[in-house]
Formats: sequence, structure tokens, C-alpha cells
Amino acid sequence: MVEHYSVSRKVFLVCNYMFLCAMALLCILPLVHVLAISFSSSAAAQAGYVKLWPVEFTLSSYQFVLKKPEFFRSIGVTLERVGIGVLVNMVLTIMVAYPLSKEAKKFKARTVYAWVFVATILFSGGLIPLYMTIKYTGIMNSIWALVLPGAVPVFNVILLLNFFRGLPKELEEAAFIDGAGQWTTLWRIFVPLSMPALATVTLFATVNHWNSWFDGLIFMNSPANYPLQSYLQTVVINRDLSLVSSADFASLTEVNDRTAKAAQIFLGALPILLVYPFLQRFFMKGIVLGSVKE
Repeated sequence: MVEHYSVSRKVFLVCNYMFLCAMALLCILPLVHVLAISFSSSAAAQAGYVKLWPVEFTLSSYQFVLKKPEFFRSIGVTLERVGIGVLVNMVLTIMVAYPLSKEAKKFKARTVYAWVFVATILFSGGLIPLYMTIKYTGIMNSIWALVLPGAVPVFNVILLLNFFRGLPKELEEAAFIDGAGQWTTLWRIFVPLSMPALATVTLFATVNHWNSWFDGLIFMNSPANYPLQSYLQTVVINRDLSLVSSADFASLTEVNDRTAKAAQIFLGALPILLVYPFLQRFFMKGIVLGSVKE
């Protein structure tokens, strides 16, 4: 069947497509510009000659970052953090969201617990109490100092519990009739049916752990334990020369803040950019279904 559009409808579609293309360009062109800067010489970038194409093509910025063994050690720390952190986040998010998705008559303390979690979004104890907690629990300068403070991402919990609420109640009732308990119902009924929402919150958790740098600077006493973003922030952006060997001083003359920051952006974002296309098909469905309360 061929659809026939009115003139006003055609005008709307043209304007809509033009607007969406303009918005896409606004998102893409800055990334292209930064990529061009990362491949340009220090002098060209400093003079502002670089637009959307590299000027005096060079890999100096990437060579400066990639040739250091500390860089690959920081990648290992980040991969360990992402592996452990995302696993902890997902297990705790599921275990918190499931009971909070129940009605108050089934879980009488649900409202109290819900407000306790929501309060953590609105109020914080501050940086000093957090630092003292990490220090006196004995996890300072370990991977757990990067994982445990954000073990329960409340925003992800809210998305997931709303998704759980949208699942048919008849499935849960049928499971109970067949003799399943709460644990069996959660892991064999709710979790398999919630893959779009789980993919969404998994992506959120992964991006959060990968991009986090401030906690690494605070809780890691040794640069050898820095995650990738903390290492790049310290060595490349702040130019902490105590972490730069004498052999690297020649490279510093070929790298300025603009080219180094551009290289940092792509080195830090590349893994997420590679993972996102595989999760994108779940992403939109999961965020919409998990953000609407029925």
C-alpha cells in the first residue's frame, strides 16, 4: 500500500529530517574536530589552524601516551575495575530493584526503603567522611576503594524497578503456583525477561566505571594503582613531571595540552564507542520502559 502525504505533511517531514541531520552534525563535528587535533602537530593545534582535517599529520600525542608501561598498567586496573564493578553493580541493582518493585501490601517497608535510597541521590555525606570511611575500613589503595562506594547506583535501581513493575503479574503468580520461591522467580523469570533494561543499566555502569578518574586520585596512594582516566588526568593533562621519565622530555616538546587532551578523549572513549553499537538495540527500549511508572 502506497501512502500519499499531504503538502503540509511533506513539509513537516522535510523540516524534521533537516532538523535531525543538523542535530546529528552538531554531535559529530566536534568529535571530528577533536580527532583532527589529536593527529595534528603541536604548533598547528596551538595556532588554531586545525578544523576538520589534521594539519601536519603526526602521531606524537598517541605515541607519548601509548609508549609508557604505566599506561598499559592503568588499562589493566581499569579493566579489573570494570569487570568487578559492573558485576557488583548489576547483582546489587537487581537484588534491590526486585523487592522495591512490589506493592506496599506485599512488602510493607517498601516505601521506607525506597525513600532511604532516594535520599542518597539528594544528600551526600561529603568528600571527607567518604575518605575517612574508605581509610578506616582498610580498603584504601585497593580496587575495592573504587568499586564499593558506588556499589548500588540508585538511578539504575529506579530504572530497573519500574521495568519490573511493567512485567505481567500473571507470570509471577504462575511461578508461585508451580512452587517457585522469590529467588527462583527473580533469577528465572524476571531477569531473563528484563534483558533490554539490564543491557541499559549495564551500559550505564560500564561507562561510569570507565570514565571515573577523581576517585582514583583520592583513594590510590600509588600511581601504579591508578585507573586509566586517573593516569591520563595526572600525566597528560596536569603534566605531573614526577611521573615522567627523562626519556619522555623530548616528546613533551612535540605535545601540547590541546593535542594531548584530544588524544586522551579518544583513547578513553574508544572502548565505549566499540561496545555501544552492540547494546544500542537494547538501549532505547530499556531506557523508555524502565523510566515510565505504570
